[in-house]
Amino acid sequence: AERGDRWGNLTYRMAARNFGPVMATACKMTVASVHEIAALGELDPEQIVTPGIFVQHVVKIERQSTRAGGFKQG
Repeated sequence: AERGDRWGNLTYRMAARNFGPVMATACKMTVASVHEIAALGELDPEQIVTPGIFVQHVVKIERQSTRAGGFKQG
């Protein structure tokens, strides 16, 4: 996911929204990797795609540049 809070509410960016939410709801245990952890109440409720009830753990990972011209850390 792009962003998540400590309760497990998740927002997505671009193609990650295709399968991420479906897999999170289908699993017995979901560990979400996010690029940014938001403070509680900071995420717009209209933008939350996966509610926290489906997520047991949230792990922050850093963005990495890709050969295809993806994100670059600055």
